[in-house]
Amino acid sequence: MVARHERRRNQTVAPGCKAMIRQSHNFIKIAVLVGIIVIGSLAQSPQTPEPPKQPLPFSHKSHVAQGLKCQGCHTNPEPGEQMTFPATAKCMACHEDTAADKPAIKKLAAFHQNKEAVPWARVYQLPDWVWFSHRAHLEAGAKCDRCHGAVAERDALWKEKPLTMESCMNCHRETNASNACNYCHQAH
Repeated sequence: MVARHERRRNQTVAPGCKAMIRQSHNFIKIAVLVGIIVIGSLAQSPQTPEPPKQPLPFSHKSHVAQGLKCQGCHTNPEPGEQMTFPATAKCMACHEDTAADKPAIKKLAAFHQNKEAVPWARVYQLPDWVWFSHRAHLEAGAKCDRCHGAVAERDALWKEKPLTMESCMNCHRETNASNACNYCHQAH
């Protein structure tokens, strides 16, 4: 047995084979390294997207903690398709006294004084060819967080839920709403 082992060790490997063996070892090392990097990146928690830059800091979380409800600030005027952003008068009803010395509230007061709406950056926007009624969805029992995410838990908002045809159709299937094309799409 010793003789056979000695013979194998003493055999010479052709120079071309040595290079191939070195390359295959390097390839294996690189493949293992890449695998570790990929697995490591997949194991990390998903990154929260950067919220859009807003003209004022606004925490839904802190306002909900004060007892405010979505529809108390975001009204749904006729015909009910859109929810609105609150008028500065609504905000100033509390902030005339509450945190009035903070720079953001001073900026809010300036918008109010100048009779200007706060130019909020929209987080969600549907294409023009999609007909959507907030009122119809609210009357059917839909909750705001179904489409907008856990807004009540957020200090800043970002687009955390997809508003795609697939997500809408899945919701319609789950709630037994129509998935007929003309239910959501209007011909122009």
